[in-house]
Amino acid sequence: MSISILHNPRCSKSRATLKLLNEKGIEPDIIQYLKTPPSERALAEIIKKLKISPKELIRFKERVASELGLSFTDTRSEAEWLKIMVDNPVLIERPIVIQGDRAAIGRPPENVLSIIDS
Repeated sequence: MSISILHNPRCSKSRATLKLLNEKGIEPDIIQYLKTPPSERALAEIIKKLKISPKELIRFKERVASELGLSFTDTRSEAEWLKIMVDNPVLIERPIVIQGDRAAIGRPPENVLSIIDS
């Protein structure tokens, strides 16, 4: 089964997660989501696989979040959160590793091992 990683090469956790996968003999499909953001539908699927709400995937400490006036306490619809992330992919938590119907955020990188088939 193929494995994908939503990767930001400038992020140390993303690089560490990719290195961990490689050390396990896994060569994932690398999706540089800042260059190729996921669609709202794809992002909704990822969130479903992560078993979290859309706003739990937002990086609220990013400058863009502040500029947009975003806060974790905001009450927005799931569709609104998805659109915000698609329009501003830097707000998407990273890295995300996906295998089949499972996904994990690599913070810490070892988190992703729980979804990898042995």
